[in-house]
Amino acid sequence: MITYNDLYESLRKERYNEALQLLSKSFLLDVAEYFNEKKKMTNKEQDLFSDSVLKTQKQFENAIGIFRELVLRRKKKILNLSFVAAETGISKRDFDNMLSFEKEMFEKIMESMEKADKNLKDLMSGKDVEKKKNKLVMVLQDVEELVDLEGNPLGPFKKGQVANIPIEIAQILELDKKIEYVDGNGE
Repeated sequence: MITYNDLYESLRKERYNEALQLLSKSFLLDVAEYFNEKKKMTNKEQDLFSDSVLKTQKQFENAIGIFRELVLRRKKKILNLSFVAAETGISKRDFDNMLSFEKEMFEKIMESMEKADKNLKDLMSGKDVEKKKNKLVMVLQDVEELVDLEGNPLGPFKKGQVANIPIEIAQILELDKKIEYVDGNGE
């Protein structure tokens, strides 16, 4: 079980060290348990104006602030690590200090940076990097006839139908939850 002092100490270490600090594998679960316990204590007490309830509420609020700052500082360090890694590689020690969701975030950032570098290289070498204009979608709800951005009629589409439609129209229909992308994303 984590305590308020443990949480504060984790933030202090993160603040005053340049490298990403090691947290226990169960850190997030421990913090969630601590928050739930404090929340129950503040809700359970009968006298809302008693000193112990006010102290517990204040400690709970401060703990939330500490946790948010800790996560923010770790995100900034991970962004910096991704910039360094894109150019030179990453030290195994820092990668080992990441929590599971941080490793996933780091990997996604690295993928985006590699894709951007490839696009830059293609542009600089004269390759024509053309964006796709249409997307393959699965229709989730019947859609009446539409007009595309050039004024041409589009549709109607029936539920279950697969269609190749302009990205701009697909994005609008996705927001209304009327379609989903066949390949899983709207890029």
